[in-house]
Amino acid sequence: MLTLANVIWGARCGESARRVLLGETGSRGHAYSVRRRCESAYDRKAPHGLPSSRLVSTNPFDLWVNVWRKKWAHGEVAVIRYADDVILGFQHQTDADRFLENLQERLGMFGLELHPDKTRRIEFGRFAEENRRRRGEGKPETFDFLGFTHISAKNRLGRFTVRRKTIRKRMRAKLREIKQQLRERMHDPVRQTGQWLKSIVQGHLNYYAVPGNLDSLGIFRDRLIGHWWRTLRRRSQKRPISWERTLALANRWLPQPRVLHPYPAVRFAASHPR
Repeated sequence: MLTLANVIWGARCGESARRVLLGETGSRGHAYSVRRRCESAYDRKAPHGLPSSRLVSTNPFDLWVNVWRKKWAHGEVAVIRYADDVILGFQHQTDADRFLENLQERLGMFGLELHPDKTRRIEFGRFAEENRRRRGEGKPETFDFLGFTHISAKNRLGRFTVRRKTIRKRMRAKLREIKQQLRERMHDPVRQTGQWLKSIVQGHLNYYAVPGNLDSLGIFRDRLIGHWWRTLRRRSQKRPISWERTLALANRWLPQPRVLHPYPAVRFAASHPR
């Protein structure tokens, strides 16, 4: 059973999908794109150090999508794939419906099927909110991909943008893991625990510090500080540490949230100043 994350469509949804693509692939630690490329699996390096076997297994999908695009697509088509997780963006709903039907037929020829819980066709893009409001429907649906929840939103100027937030379920799971490890490290020196938490927070920022996600990063840091405070208070019942003292330790050891992966245009301007 293969995993197909989402098939998205909307007026000029190709442009929307390209923004997602640019936001993800600008950093080497993010998505791998096969858009408009047809390469031999033997000449391509696996992203993120994946085993070559997983890369070869998905290469026929890349080839088939490129053939389908040239033969059947009537509008913009964008494909963003990482291993067996895929996002496909279509400008027209008819293209999205036809692709999904053709893909299911193609997989059925080899005894394969799409994961029913992870395959969706949703309307997403610049005009999705306006179109859904005209039909009396709610806000555009969101989708999860590579640890982020992608949201159809607007920036401060009122223009369409794809906003990315840390998936709540993953953040809660990570915090539970840290809470358990803090209990195991309860009697370690504060300096040692602080250095360890610093590496945890910095690693989290290195992946999730994208534009529009600072609120989620701040929540992650605040809740981690709360777990650390409660762990320190359990070390001794005679002189429990105060919250102010814990904040001082957090300001010393834990990095503050800031954007580490700006938009491609900002990165390009910094690398190629005029």
